[in-house]
Amino acid sequence: MSTIEEWVPKTRLGVEVQEGRITSIDEIFQRGIPIKEHQIVDTLLPNLVDEVVAINLVQKMNSAGRQRRFQATIVVGNKDGYVGIGQAKLREIGPAIRQAILLAKLNIIPVRRSCGSWECRCENSHSVPFKIKGKTGSVKVQLMPAPRGTGLVAGNVAKQVLKLAGISDTFSKTKGDTRTTANYAKATYEALKQTYEIVPSSDWKSEF
Repeated sequence: MSTIEEWVPKTRLGVEVQEGRITSIDEIFQRGIPIKEHQIVDTLLPNLVDEVVAINLVQKMNSAGRQRRFQATIVVGNKDGYVGIGQAKLREIGPAIRQAILLAKLNIIPVRRSCGSWECRCENSHSVPFKIKGKTGSVKVQLMPAPRGTGLVAGNVAKQVLKLAGISDTFSKTKGDTRTTANYAKATYEALKQTYEIVPSSDWKSEF
């Protein structure tokens, strides 16, 4: 993989980031610009951590016989409000993992965190702000605010995603085949996307 110094931007956004005209990834999300180069994320979020969620052997028959590929699902996050998920299918495990990491960076999203539990109200960013839902395939995930110290009341796959997003306390409910770990992780990711669908009153800004 080429280093950031060797990076030759192919998009206008990439040029602005490399030239230092954009120094915060928040500005990109506020402007609603799609990220099409993983080096943008490498530059603005250099402390991302990646974790393997699932590696599956996928087989199918074609005219040349049985074709086998490895499907890797990876989650990346900075444990402080940003998380992404990527999936790649290639003939070898190593390249599949590396490709999934790059795709996860392109799918990075901001996660709004707060103390949404009426039992706590500590005003710290440790849980989700309100009840959120996500669905992928047959798997449905619902995340609910929890008081500080509760921990992550969720399955191991959801915990991976939530920890990398910077969520330390939440209740959860799931439906469907959660043994399909890739779909479970994606459903949790889709739920976290909803944190920016509604703006809580605490984040309202006066226009006057």
